[in-house]
Amino acid sequence: MKNLNALEAWFITGSQDLYGPETLKQVAVNSQEIVKGLNGSASHPVKIVYKPVVTTPDEITRVCMDANSSPSCIGLITWMHTFSPAKMWIAGLGSLGKPFLHLHTQFNRDIPWADIDMDFMNLNQSAHGDREFGFIGSRMRKERKVVVGHWQDPEVASSIELWLRVAAAWHESKQIRIARFGDNMREVAVTEGDKVEAQMKFGWAVNGYGIGELVAVIDQVTDKQIDLLCEELESEYMMQDVLRKRGDRHTSLRESARIELGLRTFLEEGGFGGFTDTFEDLHGMVQLPGLPVQRLMHDGYGFGAEGDWKMAAMLRTMKIMAAGLPGGNSFMEDYTYHFDPSGMRVLGAHMLEICSSIADGKPVCEIHELGIGGKADPVRLCFNVSEGPAINVSVLDMGNRFRILVNEVEAVLPPQDLPKLPTARVLWDPKPDLKTAAAAWIFAGGAHHTCYSQNLTAEHIMDFANMAGVEFLLIDKDTNLRDFKNEIRWNEVYYHMAKGL
Repeated sequence: MKNLNALEAWFITGSQDLYGPETLKQVAVNSQEIVKGLNGSASHPVKIVYKPVVTTPDEITRVCMDANSSPSCIGLITWMHTFSPAKMWIAGLGSLGKPFLHLHTQFNRDIPWADIDMDFMNLNQSAHGDREFGFIGSRMRKERKVVVGHWQDPEVASSIELWLRVAAAWHESKQIRIARFGDNMREVAVTEGDKVEAQMKFGWAVNGYGIGELVAVIDQVTDKQIDLLCEELESEYMMQDVLRKRGDRHTSLRESARIELGLRTFLEEGGFGGFTDTFEDLHGMVQLPGLPVQRLMHDGYGFGAEGDWKMAAMLRTMKIMAAGLPGGNSFMEDYTYHFDPSGMRVLGAHMLEICSSIADGKPVCEIHELGIGGKADPVRLCFNVSEGPAINVSVLDMGNRFRILVNEVEAVLPPQDLPKLPTARVLWDPKPDLKTAAAAWIFAGGAHHTCYSQNLTAEHIMDFANMAGVEFLLIDKDTNLRDFKNEIRWNEVYYHMAKGL
């Protein structure tokens, strides 16, 4: 996983020369204290960097242009300590190519009732300085996040941290490269899409590679490399005896290790952040890459089955967004339903490829017949997933636009054991209920593939969609089908008109 500590968000305070040097000096001191406080109170992996107070159009334009050209700057946090006439911001905001967060705060938390005078009022004008700045953002139709509250409020720090994570992911998203081994699964619609438009919107560069190119790398793996990885696998997971060193199926574990080593080399040498495959196009490979995919996802790679490059890129983006947070993110699929009226639920799984970052406890390394794909029995990790809130995320190409769809869910433990199901699996209650959520998902064109997250929220994904300028739809506890269908209809009109006549 890429280290985000080298990334920065620039803290820009707006004012004007009218107040004189003493006031501007105090503005700078207060701004630096806010930056120090935010860096000390939040658990985000991105550093907030103080930049000198801007008071003229030229200064504003210069810092925006500098942010555009900085490889480490992921965006701006803006705050108007005093009044800052917003026409000064037009050229700068017009040139700004990175996201920004508008922090609507003030240095002091409380009004000093007994001591307040006009000097205090002139210095602490955020209440109307930020409204002036807010107007020009809206007038220019600039997408941004607005956070309101005192800068020492933990909720404010949390909101800023959330945005910083999304901005970091957006920054990295534009550098994501996805390798497609083979093509899309034949005749499947939802995993297709416009890769050129995706690169224009998200920055995702998606290109295809023949299986023979991967197999050539796999064939170069040495027995010594395989020996070392097999030892690591036996120490890291619980393992069926037949897969251990002297077990009857140990050769299958060795073949899985060979595939992982070759696949990892291919991805590292090519600078890829994710990949896809399809079991219809694995010529030259002995078994489907189950365990290798699970382990690569755990290490931060995105993955999409059956050629689903949108899920591979989105999963990589979400893993960047969640760096350092407890819990995990995984490729997922809605597999089958539990329609018991006393508790309708969804069983999520896939043939092989569920990331062990979401496992409840230590996974078990097993081998089972797959019954599809025409290859040797693949090795895979089997496990349940822990309880708790989660989201499912789907990225869709609707023809005239991309849509990001989210369903909030609550993972629960299976009421009974699943001794004959040889996959990783998670059981969840979709919000608001299965019938409403499934119908809304279908009306929205949601895919059967998703990205499942234990540590991100719908707000993370909404902020990302806003940065990308794509449609966002949420299915949550408040969803009703009439309003949801209307939202889809209104969005259709909006995105048609937004492109211009």
